[in-house]
Amino acid sequence: MRASGVLLPVSSLPSRYGIGCFSREAYRFVDFLKRYGQSYWQILPLGQTSYGDSPYQSFSTFAGNPYFISLEQLTEDGLLTKKECNACDFGSDPAYVDYGRMYEARYCILRKAFQRFDTADTDFKAFQTREREWLGNYALFMALKDEFRGKSWTGWPDDIRLRKPEALEAYEQQLEQEILFYEFLQYEFFSQWEALRTYANEQGIQIIGDIPIYVALDSADAWAEPKLFQFDRDRRPVAVAGCPPDAFSATGQLWGNPLYDWEYHKKTGYGWWMRRVLACYKMYNVVRIDHFRGFDEYYSIPAGDKTAEFGKWVKGPGMDLFDALKTELGDLNIIVEDLGYITDSVREMVRACGFPNMKVLEFAFDARDSSGPSDYLPFNYDKNCVVYTGTHDNETLRGWLDSIPQSDYRQVEKYLGRTMTDKNELVVEIIRLAHASTARLCIVPLQDYLLLDNKARMNEPSTLGKNWKWRLLPGQLTAKAGMFMKEMSDTYGRTPRPQAEESPELEGEPESGEKPSTQDDKAVASIQCPQDGTGSDDR
Repeated sequence: MRASGVLLPVSSLPSRYGIGCFSREAYRFVDFLKRYGQSYWQILPLGQTSYGDSPYQSFSTFAGNPYFISLEQLTEDGLLTKKECNACDFGSDPAYVDYGRMYEARYCILRKAFQRFDTADTDFKAFQTREREWLGNYALFMALKDEFRGKSWTGWPDDIRLRKPEALEAYEQQLEQEILFYEFLQYEFFSQWEALRTYANEQGIQIIGDIPIYVALDSADAWAEPKLFQFDRDRRPVAVAGCPPDAFSATGQLWGNPLYDWEYHKKTGYGWWMRRVLACYKMYNVVRIDHFRGFDEYYSIPAGDKTAEFGKWVKGPGMDLFDALKTELGDLNIIVEDLGYITDSVREMVRACGFPNMKVLEFAFDARDSSGPSDYLPFNYDKNCVVYTGTHDNETLRGWLDSIPQSDYRQVEKYLGRTMTDKNELVVEIIRLAHASTARLCIVPLQDYLLLDNKARMNEPSTLGKNWKWRLLPGQLTAKAGMFMKEMSDTYGRTPRPQAEESPELEGEPESGEKPSTQDDKAVASIQCPQDGTGSDDR
């Protein structure tokens, strides 16, 4: 069945308190997707972000991001007051997340909620028991980071860095309340997320989540389970992850993540991966695996190198991992991210897995490529793929059209068979091209539907300080943009069938043939939220 969806990180939702979260605006975005013929909401990883604020560098592969906990829900639960929430400074610009202020203010207000929470609550106790496999190590890890003023575990005193039993016992007693605080945060995160995901599924919206291939070095996973990784006897990395030099980076990309000891994983029947994948399916309906080629071959950079220039490719687990996952867990609903330089062995692994791979239209038009028509051009697609106009790592479509060479721009026009001086019109036609393709699933970043330029870009790889910040402004998601989504889904057979009963018409909605606009449109009432912290907290 053909379908379509929208890529929008939870952090980018409009909200009252500095960052998108599991508040009423998230529920209303689900309503918006349903109303306008969408079947999927794709998000970025929900893990707790660390330094650099990247969702792909998390303090735990199992824990959720406390920033996404709805303060309105905590207020409804009697753990906070509106006055307390409104008194916090989460940043002054509603278009961008201020992570520095978020870090200072969010944990402060969450600690107030914890002080009023009954840790003897039976649901909380059940959560602690159910998630004990990872929760205790994670909570102790975070409490220790506070104790050592944020220092990476690799710089902790040797007794606790090396997890000596007597040190573990002593710190667990000393930091008992801090440990409970972090367990409380996870309880609230998963309770609220499960409610939102259940609501989305009930409305016919499936959640596509994202699993980074690697975990961060400064993570509870690396500290608590060092045998999983290529560490020396002193638990220091032997080699780290990254990408080799290419046309975009002369020195490559040095990610710094610890690499897996695949021999150990194989000996243990890939037990940790079983746990990790199962945890993902508790959170998402579909899982996108980031950097899929790393399972075929991974780029290994000597630990301590300042660039990625002197790494080497090493064989990964290949199909052995995915055969084990299928045997243990059955058929999995997975999308593979196979972008970048792809070898024949990676293509064979994608084929053998049977998972749909990714096609990105922004990669399809390169006049400098003399190797022949791009694999990303729609006439090269088979049905078992997911087409994107761009991803979170790309420029927005409008920003891309503003920046590409004239020769690439002419290639786009030639493929479409039209000459267009209006770049917004060209954005619309590229979105149409994605929907019209044979790909079973079409995902479009919300920024592209809204014709936004690179001020709304989510991430620029290999840069720091400006990423993961963009947010949707209250009232920016318009009925006209929604009608364009629905027109595309209807026209190209991607609207869910049978259709759910339509919501009442909104005043001022455009005719279905009109193009989207970002100015002077009647906003969809259900996605608006007050900017001044006033108004009802009811969903």
